[in-house]
Amino acid sequence: MIDASQWDVYLVTDRFFSRGRSTRAIVEAALDGGVSVVQLREKDLSTRDFYTAGLEIRELLKSADIPFIINDRIDIALALDADGVHIGTSDMPIVQARKILGPDKIIGLSVNRVEELDAPAASLADYLAVSPVFATQTKKDTAPAWGLGGLETARRRTDKPLVAIGGISHTNAASVIAAGADCVAVVTAIVAADDPAEAAKTLKAIVKKEKSRRKSLSN
Repeated sequence: MIDASQWDVYLVTDRFFSRGRSTRAIVEAALDGGVSVVQLREKDLSTRDFYTAGLEIRELLKSADIPFIINDRIDIALALDADGVHIGTSDMPIVQARKILGPDKIIGLSVNRVEELDAPAASLADYLAVSPVFATQTKKDTAPAWGLGGLETARRRTDKPLVAIGGISHTNAASVIAAGADCVAVVTAIVAADDPAEAAKTLKAIVKKEKSRRKSLSN
């Protein structure tokens, strides 16, 4: 099983912010920059088009030996033999998702409120996405932002790998890792960047440096 605590930068795709560039081009650049994992999020595509888009990305990531996660759609994840899915608390119950996907697939779960950390669903996830850490333009109707204090609380409440998402960029990534996240997940920080490869490389360097500093402080 892949250990999500070892991830550094988690790319979530979004064609709306890609400035006319293809999802393939963004993912290729992000791979050049060293991202640890890629989630394909295609909420506005038909099932057939989502599947077709996924085929292309799957081959890229397979060649690079990078985990491939599908947002929400368990059927698409199965059809593509993706490495896992990412679901929210309003999606299919994680117990059922695990029964369908089997024991070897990754299941990530978004947690929007502190009390969700103690719910049975959280204990069944391979990683928890604390969302949103900061205000974000990529999702509507989000829960109130956790903030760094909320992220610190989440770290104290669970031993699960924590992926922080929402309003994260190279300017605040270090503080997010310092607050207890194992990995930063980003959309616009890479997808909308002038140079997605360089943006991914910069984020990775920031995250790795802060994780190393945090480790040294704990020894």
